[in-house]
Amino acid sequence: MVAITHQTQSSRLQTRLTLQVAQIGQSTTAIRCLDWDRPRFDIEFALDNGTTYNSFLIEGQHTALVDTSHIKFRNLYLNLLQDELALTRLDYLVVSHTEPDHSGLVADILRLAPQVTVVGSKVAIQFLENMVHRPFQSRVVKSGDTLDLGQGHVLQFFSAPNLHWPDTIFTYDPQTRILYTCDAFGMHYCDDHLFDEEPAPLEQDFKYYYDCLMGPNARSVLGALKRLESLDVGTIATGHGPLLRHHINQWTGNYREWSQTKASDMPLVAVIYAGGYGYSTYLANAIANGILKTGVDVELADLGEIDLHSLGELVGNAAGLVIGMPPQSDKAGQTLLQTVLAAVHGKQSIGLFETGGGEDEPVFPLRNRFHEIGLTEAFAPILVKSAPDAALDQLCGEAGTDLGQWLTRDRTVRQIKAIDGQLERALGRISSGLYLLTV
Repeated sequence: MVAITHQTQSSRLQTRLTLQVAQIGQSTTAIRCLDWDRPRFDIEFALDNGTTYNSFLIEGQHTALVDTSHIKFRNLYLNLLQDELALTRLDYLVVSHTEPDHSGLVADILRLAPQVTVVGSKVAIQFLENMVHRPFQSRVVKSGDTLDLGQGHVLQFFSAPNLHWPDTIFTYDPQTRILYTCDAFGMHYCDDHLFDEEPAPLEQDFKYYYDCLMGPNARSVLGALKRLESLDVGTIATGHGPLLRHHINQWTGNYREWSQTKASDMPLVAVIYAGGYGYSTYLANAIANGILKTGVDVELADLGEIDLHSLGELVGNAAGLVIGMPPQSDKAGQTLLQTVLAAVHGKQSIGLFETGGGEDEPVFPLRNRFHEIGLTEAFAPILVKSAPDAALDQLCGEAGTDLGQWLTRDRTVRQIKAIDGQLERALGRISSGLYLLTV
């Protein structure tokens, strides 16, 4: 395996940016953008070791690029990509999720290679339509879907919502035994080592990354781990940091242990919707984002994909429910709603929304049924009469936050009381002494 590094000159006003290219499997190349000096990542992270943005090129009879990079790497990345591949030969761009550090160059790729088909979850494609501002070919995928690139590369897709964005998918290539996970199992750690040969220097950053991004979605982590149990994974190709190959059991075991502990202490909201109908998927994810901001876990349940037993179990375990109204003509959806009604109990919170599909099941009769059972309404029903816009996005996000804050109110009161007690003790110490204050 040969790694090639391209480097820009650093200055007082410019951080050090380098590229690393390496073959990681049959006809599979990693392109790692190394951001050595980045001091902070969003609001969560103060970075000690910089970060990387990893993307991957898979070449069969057809060619796919998995993710792009941060916009700060635009010239470096695009020049290198065109050195590696004539972009007229690029057929697919798999978008694991649409956070800008991974999708920042999607518009540039589409400008240079307009023949490309963008592959992603339904929500990801919707997000990209608002980001790219130009028509593009797309293919929506969900768990169980495949994409045959030829020469043995048959990509398998798995929905992994909330890891850590609602539109996340994992991609698995059985030919190379590589699992592409974007943010999951990653870390903000920048060095020239392509793989995790020495785990000790990585462990602190791995745990810090988990606590900030994955820990708040512990149940979603456990759900993703369960879906991946049947896979023979030889490499986890992450979106940040080194690729995981030598100590996979250690890293996945850590995720499982930490998530089981967190999930047992964390309230859960089940967001139930009719995927593929109206704006249901988009709105469900907008509400879920608001819930996640409060530290409450969310599990998304598509009525078209979940069975009666699993739905009843999910509803019974949830502290809160959000339901998007299915179409009146969907008999299976009606049966699933009856399953929900049979599984709820009076201690739960509820929120309902229309999906704008044109023949939604009426909200208010179902709302009355939940009131009769004794559920607490966390937000007023969201009624959709037109395509989603910024105002509706904000309304959905605030509704989710209201529900999450309602579920965590007791915890918040305990935290406030603890702060009040500490403040009282501190004031007591002040009042017992003599202090001279000067301005």
